[in-house]
Amino acid sequence: MLKNITIGQYFPGDTVIHNLDPRVKIISVFLFIMSLFLIKTFYPYILVIVFIGVTITISKVPISYILKGLKPLMFLIAITFAINALMTKGEIIFEIGPLDITKEGLIQATFMALRLIFLVIGTSLLTLTTSPISLTDGIESLLSPFKKIGVPAHELAMMMTIALRFIPTLLEETDKIMKAQMARGADFESGNIINRAKSLVPLLVPLFISAFRRADELAMAMEARCYRGGENRTRMRKLELRNRDYIATTITVMFSISIIILRFIKL
Repeated sequence: MLKNITIGQYFPGDTVIHNLDPRVKIISVFLFIMSLFLIKTFYPYILVIVFIGVTITISKVPISYILKGLKPLMFLIAITFAINALMTKGEIIFEIGPLDITKEGLIQATFMALRLIFLVIGTSLLTLTTSPISLTDGIESLLSPFKKIGVPAHELAMMMTIALRFIPTLLEETDKIMKAQMARGADFESGNIINRAKSLVPLLVPLFISAFRRADELAMAMEARCYRGGENRTRMRKLELRNRDYIATTITVMFSISIIILRFIKL
């Protein structure tokens, strides 16, 4: 289950999507997320599926690899679907004991499930097609205007990127600890959900120790290389917008505008 989480991992490639300016990809993801929450009918999701499908095809990231990232969230998606289906009032379709399932509830639940699925796919594509260094440069560049009011743009970008980069590392470490404890007789799979959650508590102490040790090693490595933050630092690669970046931005903006138009059109 832990190996199925793809957020924070990078899938190397030399495609148009991989070579886009990281600032363009970050802005595009934000526009994509905002567009998802503007949808109130099913028809715009056809446009979303086409947009996502074309992006995945161009990026050449295996669709199975992307869908694998949804597996750990299926329980959360199912719970969200059930809550919306049972708690939304409206025209009753059928009853399950004291609970009523309404037409409006099913529609709302389907919308929420689709939003979560596409949100995970969109954010996964960002990290899968953008290297940690490029992501850091992109975030720092977008935050640089806020330096005038005292916002440490470089430090924030570095922390966010390191946090994303260490998600797969910590998951791998958790998997190793689980296997080591299972070899000593620990049971993480039997029992109900509550018992499984309780059995994971012994993992926290060694996991925190490992995380702090890695953080300390990373800090020492950065100090040994004379890292001093964003002041007076030079860059091997400067971010420059090219024709493909303008085209990608235009397509994303047109996609968002289309979603907004469809929101106010009765189909």
